[in-house]
Amino acid sequence: MWYRLFKYVLLGPLLRLIGRPGVEGLRHVPRTGPVIIAANHLAMIDSLYLALVLPRRVTFLAKQEYFTGTGFKGRFQRWFFTVAGQVPVNRTGGTAAADALAAATKILESGGIWAIHPEGTRSPDGRIYRGRTGALRVAMATGAPVIPVVLSGTDKVNPRGARLPRFGKVRISFGAPRYYPLVTASPVVRTETDTPAVCKVRAATDELMRELAVRSGRHYVDRYAATFGSNRS
Repeated sequence: MWYRLFKYVLLGPLLRLIGRPGVEGLRHVPRTGPVIIAANHLAMIDSLYLALVLPRRVTFLAKQEYFTGTGFKGRFQRWFFTVAGQVPVNRTGGTAAADALAAATKILESGGIWAIHPEGTRSPDGRIYRGRTGALRVAMATGAPVIPVVLSGTDKVNPRGARLPRFGKVRISFGAPRYYPLVTASPVVRTETDTPAVCKVRAATDELMRELAVRSGRHYVDRYAATFGSNRS
């Protein structure tokens, strides 16, 4: 109930007024079944606009710290992320990545939509950076299709360091779903060995990020972006 209330009554109308989102390719998102949304990352507000325009409920993996705060702010933050259906994940320690990918797999096994920014953090300059392999690991383990999504304009609406959003024009473009051959290895297993499965996941991730760069008209950078505390799975 709260998810729909925020989307259609409390927050959604404000987001539409500020960003005037334009959407294309939404027909590519299956109406039912597991789906992975893989989008570039320009601003903190990216996830809100994805949730706003997708007709189905979408789940992100949120930092566990959002659910453990104290005081009024901590309680409100915990309540907001809980009613919004976001899943807390511990991103510290050696099992952090495994826990995140296991949580994502569970979302997909229940037939839901999992959204992720493969770059792992906001782009510092608008270019598309090398992607983390988590999305493709899960896709090849579950068979869920990957929808490449290009966001633009969110960095103007929500500039880094700004306290309040600014009026602008947001564009969201959904590409055709990508299907990958199943890989028997578990997505939560990390290895430093260059096995065929690991190489396949890395190559598929690089190809996905280059596609996002081409479709967005932005330059591709073959290195990881500097981290600003976002999802690194």
